[in-house]
Amino acid sequence: MSKKHNSNSGSRISRREAVKRGLVCTAGLWLTDRLGFAAPTVEPAKAKAKSVIQIWMWGGPTHLDTFDPKPDAGSDYTGPLNKPIETNVSGIRVSELLPETAKQADKYSIIRSMTHGVNGHETASYEVQTGRKPGDGKVYPGVGAVVSLFKGYKAGYKGLIPPYIVLTQPQGRFSESGFLGSRYKPFATGGDPAQGKFAVEGVVAQGITDERQQARRKFLHELNSLEHATKDDPQMVALNQADKQAYDLILGDAGKVFDLAQEKDEIRDRYGRTTFGQSCLVARRLVERGVPYITINYQGWDMHKQIFQNLGRKMREMDKGMASLLQDLSDHGLLDSTIVWWGGEFGRTPKVQWEPPWSGGRNHYGKVFCHVVAGGGFKGGQVVGSSDDKGEEVKDRPVYPVDLIGSIYQQLGIDTEARLPHAEVVHVLASAEDGAKTAGRLKEIM
Repeated sequence: MSKKHNSNSGSRISRREAVKRGLVCTAGLWLTDRLGFAAPTVEPAKAKAKSVIQIWMWGGPTHLDTFDPKPDAGSDYTGPLNKPIETNVSGIRVSELLPETAKQADKYSIIRSMTHGVNGHETASYEVQTGRKPGDGKVYPGVGAVVSLFKGYKAGYKGLIPPYIVLTQPQGRFSESGFLGSRYKPFATGGDPAQGKFAVEGVVAQGITDERQQARRKFLHELNSLEHATKDDPQMVALNQADKQAYDLILGDAGKVFDLAQEKDEIRDRYGRTTFGQSCLVARRLVERGVPYITINYQGWDMHKQIFQNLGRKMREMDKGMASLLQDLSDHGLLDSTIVWWGGEFGRTPKVQWEPPWSGGRNHYGKVFCHVVAGGGFKGGQVVGSSDDKGEEVKDRPVYPVDLIGSIYQQLGIDTEARLPHAEVVHVLASAEDGAKTAGRLKEIM
């Protein structure tokens, strides 16, 4: 995971200058895409969704303690969390630690039969986000990179904000862009939206005014003798346009999407003044600007030890942020066109490990786990599949990663038979013919 940077002013100026140049480089690649890159031309299916907000539960959340409670399984499975609560949809119960999210159940569907059988973070993350198993010599792109291709560059996306954003740190388990290359990597914001000023890397800095940044830009251009000597060269024209795009993002209206001071205090308080809560609010603002794919990389769910002591705080902040996001998207008329996708790489062992050193912990568990989807054409108030009475096996209607990913692509109007840019014939999604385990798309909630 990324380490926090040194905060002394000298290193900050140098770092920001490097990041700014990196952003110019990224804009240059983006400009190249828009001027000359030929993406696959496939007639899309009718799209119900325009954007995705992925709440990536980094480390693997426990399914029994969130969206698949088993109160009758006994204390060796439930621990102290044996009183699940009713939601606003009759017959659906969730953890007692999710009272606000329970009030939004009519907006989301719970998939209680996700499965792949993998217990390693890296491999499970790769499969859940690509629908592929490793081992054939290719690193396939994750869902965010594929969406940024088909709903971003290929679709003529015009925004200055990159089409694939991660709040706030990269996921780090595998290369999200895979063989698509660096231009499809997500832009990781860095910073912390819960702070007084959200210091987005390369866009916003603490203690540096817009006027000072404008002055720096002017000074750099005055010193650039190569620019003056070759100002009519096509490559220099393209570079200058990329430079303008980068500064428009830093100093123009586009960058203000990250300024949460524009939101009312009551709205920010409703989301929770936490990194996760405020990231959810930023995600809603990015969707309003038309950004196709936003990942909230929600760290801290790899709870091997003392899980019940740790869950209290984490679940409170998740509950406020997720419930507020769903309600806010609905209030702004955005939920119908925005998929909210909650889940991690796997679940956690249903039977609690009470013995030291775990002292009430749960380990990795890929046999069965939960994901949640809302909006973007997915029905709310539904449960897909089930696990057995102790949450240890899929009981009915298994859902494999390729089934969920294919359903998300379908809602976005992305043809899963389309070819990806690669020397070999590679389609957007793996099929049974490719060896992928599948039980079919989520037609019951589409």
